[in-house]
Amino acid sequence: MFNKILIANRGEIALRIIRACKELGVRTVLVFSEADRDSLPVRQADQAICIGPPPGSKSYLNIPRIIAAAEVSEVEAIHPGYGFLAENAYFADAVEACGLTFIGPTYDAITKMGDKALARRTMDSAGVPITPGSEDGMTDPEKALEVASAIGYPVMVKAVAGGGGRGMRIVHSESSLRKAVATASAEADAAFGNPKVYIEKYIIDPRHIEFQLLADNHGNVIHLGERECSIQRRHQKLVEESPSPVVTEKEREMLGAFAIAGAKAADYRSAGTMEFLRDQDGKFYFMEMNTRIQVEHPVTEMVSGIDLVQEQIKLAAGDKLSISQKEIKLSGHAIECRINAEDPQNDFVPCPGKIEELHLPEGEGVRVDTHIYAGYTIPPFYDSLIAKLIVWGEDRETATERMAKALDDLVIEGIKTTIPFHRKVIGSEIFKKGDLSTSFVERLEEEEEKGGEG
Repeated sequence: MFNKILIANRGEIALRIIRACKELGVRTVLVFSEADRDSLPVRQADQAICIGPPPGSKSYLNIPRIIAAAEVSEVEAIHPGYGFLAENAYFADAVEACGLTFIGPTYDAITKMGDKALARRTMDSAGVPITPGSEDGMTDPEKALEVASAIGYPVMVKAVAGGGGRGMRIVHSESSLRKAVATASAEADAAFGNPKVYIEKYIIDPRHIEFQLLADNHGNVIHLGERECSIQRRHQKLVEESPSPVVTEKEREMLGAFAIAGAKAADYRSAGTMEFLRDQDGKFYFMEMNTRIQVEHPVTEMVSGIDLVQEQIKLAAGDKLSISQKEIKLSGHAIECRINAEDPQNDFVPCPGKIEELHLPEGEGVRVDTHIYAGYTIPPFYDSLIAKLIVWGEDRETATERMAKALDDLVIEGIKTTIPFHRKVIGSEIFKKGDLSTSFVERLEEEEEKGGEG
């Protein structure tokens, strides 16, 4: 096991990694920007090093400064968390080249799965079902027209690199495809430094189902069941749960086998997530793989009893998986609501500012992952996620009731948050019925309008 690791991230995930390290007896070094000097992770880490001004490009994305901090603090490994450099293959390679351990997959695995077109080919070769689409990335609208004509509209234009909904366009006709390719390509180039996009068949109103994986350096791979992440806005997840209300045990075994086969084909190690779309006919298709710890990992921890961050660190240290697939026991139902500093009444515009009052819910089956405290000022430079409210119950109905109560007990004053939005989601009939899809938010708005008309 490592003696000391550096955490190249901020916010709640940095604090989450610090806590996991403390339980493992590992000392922590945290890098931070000037905007995060008063943050809770800075207070909780064994050592903290300022690496630059607030903009991410000059701090959390500044590879030379992060490596320099690692060298002067004499750490053995670097944990990237999620976001920022977590899926940056060059960063992983630079860490390893300096004689340090990257707590995540290899450069080759990140590259293979980060290139969406290459990932599709890798999955196809492993027998994992993929949606019809282009085999390679492109920037030529004429080539895109050929592919779209062959597979039929609607199609999705997606950036070969990156994620988070950037460089992504839904196209319903030939007349709009050229513009979509041009704009998606420009957006992808600006966001990820790679203008290439690929074309795939657009699955109308699907469910988003993902499988949590753990893989060691000895060829062993297991899955910890699925998470349903269908409730999204602009391709950003809002609510996640495990297990999915619709995935049967037979489907779980099938998809789990696909996920493991895909991970092995990519020679994957560490924690990772294989994401699938489920169409309206119940067919599943590979979407992408996230080569990092996920924001929504707590719901899997709640139903499996396995600390994923600790396991991720152990795997990076060279440990073999301590549990086999047959030994995995999933119990109960967990739900997570992402609490963002945003105004849901004003198109979810970010609302940074000072937290005047804070009360976190407590009780059986309730967990809050957060880095905020009363008096803390949320900086305007980063992602608006400020807390994750997670609950566990013996079944989905119990978990839903527990989440509704926890949301009522959660108080964050001084800024606008998405708490009111989540109360509407959890209290809606379509959520209670488990009638989920990526159009959930739009259907919820329609349900509210009908209720108002009545």
